[in-house]
Amino acid sequence: MGAAGVQQGWDEEVDLLVFGAGAAGMTTALVADHEGLEVLLCEKTGAVGGITSTSGGTTWVPGTALSVEAGVPDRLEDARRFLQSVVGARGGDDAREAFLQSGPQAIEELAHISEVKFFAATAHPDYVNGPGSAWGGRALVPVPFDARVLGKDFARVRPPRKEFMGLGGMMVARSDLNALLTPFASVANFRRTIAVVGRYALDRLRFARGTQLVMGNALAARLYYSLRKRNVEVRFDTPLVELVREGERVTGAVVATPGGARRRIGARRGAVLATGGITRHPALRNQLFPAGARELSLAPQTHTGDGVDRARQVGARVEDGGDSPGLWMPCSILRAPGGDASADSVWPHIILDRAKPGLIAVNRRGERFVNESNSYHDFVMGMLRDARGGNESGPNVPAHLIVDAAFIREYGLGLLMPGRSAARIARFERLGYLVKGSTLAELAAKLQVNAAGLARTVEAYNRAAADGKDPAFHRGSSPMSRFNGDARQQPNPCLRPIGAGPYYAVTVWPADLACSAGLSGTANGEVTDSAGRVIEGLFACGNDLASIFRGTYPGPGTTLGPAIVFGWRIAKHVTQRGTQAARSVPPGVKVCA
Repeated sequence: MGAAGVQQGWDEEVDLLVFGAGAAGMTTALVADHEGLEVLLCEKTGAVGGITSTSGGTTWVPGTALSVEAGVPDRLEDARRFLQSVVGARGGDDAREAFLQSGPQAIEELAHISEVKFFAATAHPDYVNGPGSAWGGRALVPVPFDARVLGKDFARVRPPRKEFMGLGGMMVARSDLNALLTPFASVANFRRTIAVVGRYALDRLRFARGTQLVMGNALAARLYYSLRKRNVEVRFDTPLVELVREGERVTGAVVATPGGARRRIGARRGAVLATGGITRHPALRNQLFPAGARELSLAPQTHTGDGVDRARQVGARVEDGGDSPGLWMPCSILRAPGGDASADSVWPHIILDRAKPGLIAVNRRGERFVNESNSYHDFVMGMLRDARGGNESGPNVPAHLIVDAAFIREYGLGLLMPGRSAARIARFERLGYLVKGSTLAELAAKLQVNAAGLARTVEAYNRAAADGKDPAFHRGSSPMSRFNGDARQQPNPCLRPIGAGPYYAVTVWPADLACSAGLSGTANGEVTDSAGRVIEGLFACGNDLASIFRGTYPGPGTTLGPAIVFGWRIAKHVTQRGTQAARSVPPGVKVCA
């Protein structure tokens, strides 16, 4: 600690002080260290990863060299046209352009300086169909990670959602799912099942869960392993208490130590907020979120909006998120015995059931209200459409996914995996998760939906589905919906009539998976105040920064992509600003536009 730090009353001083060890914060710290800065990463909890660890991990970054390597080359001009068609005149043009320009370089540099590795999915379509949309190449998938290299520090990686682990702690890659669900269908399936389960059994001799990591857990572990290799300090159980602002500049912060003491840390180049966004901030959640979507969140319980809250205290502005303050996922809930909500099992309905043929979603009127094969975000936007403006009794919240017995056997439904086990079906019925009706009228009565409306809906749906058509909501009309359907079902992979009873249903609720609302900022992640002025020395990325897509959801991974890219941009900007100062270059010159 230098003399200036002593004079200012700091307990210690670093170049860059980062709060939050999710993908955004860890990327910022990693790149800043590579640039030669002295970095301290403070994490509120005892583990890295945040919501990254529990996510699918797909990272949406257009125009990378990885798309060329995968044989699905993507052009930035196409992505630019696509985003213009999706986001339109909602604002944020400069930040989106910065994201497009920096994305390929950020991904390439991370691959060179760290263990953060992706591959481009050859088939993972954008979520919205429009000019410049892509079938593959933009969705980057984290390479699976062998967490045994972390040793005892593997315990520092937040586990994925329990619903996404088999046998009490085994992650399963999507490519292995079919083999594990049908191990006796072929010799290849059986061998693959033995290999996956055998590896897991060996892992449990040493670790609390399996070490073969995929999805967001692999990404979080790769970032953490890279930080360890570079000896970047991650200080756990060290929440942000207060930002220190002197004049026009944030010069440091006060943190709480694991023992409960307060410590003042100076930040010569700046402080970076990447604490997970406003998802569980009680006041902002009630202020910004529609009433029908306030009860359920997929964010960790510790994501209480600390970074956004502390930034507001020093004058920062919060944006409402544009079209929507949250980014949404429809979820069904298996309630835990005794009413302990923390022990509930929450299942995100991502791709495994909603787009498959023979499923409809209905509201309390028994009517369809949305294209069921839309992206999870757009599906919930349909749920909330009538529930906005504080109207808690909107007819689409909750909604019910309705299928016949054949659908259950082929595709499963929510937590119920595919199969013919009557005992397993009956168990989910007893637990109240799965609702069964011998007739549509009986099902409607149990769900408390309008029976006549449900009968009319199924009749109309079946009549159109028999021809592979959906004039009401155009299901199966987009590449993404057809991709998630069942190619064996022709002419429309997302449509077939609902057959004779018995009928089954699960109830789904809106849950936020991330925020669109957040701190107002520049294309370099500099936080701004209510007048649009930069608060010097204060930066934000990840969910703490308002979404560059303004409440829309263009494709898979459109939260993680900007989180990583803007973390990279902040580190580069801070470094180059420091170089400017050292060379006496006049302040205000853009160096990372």
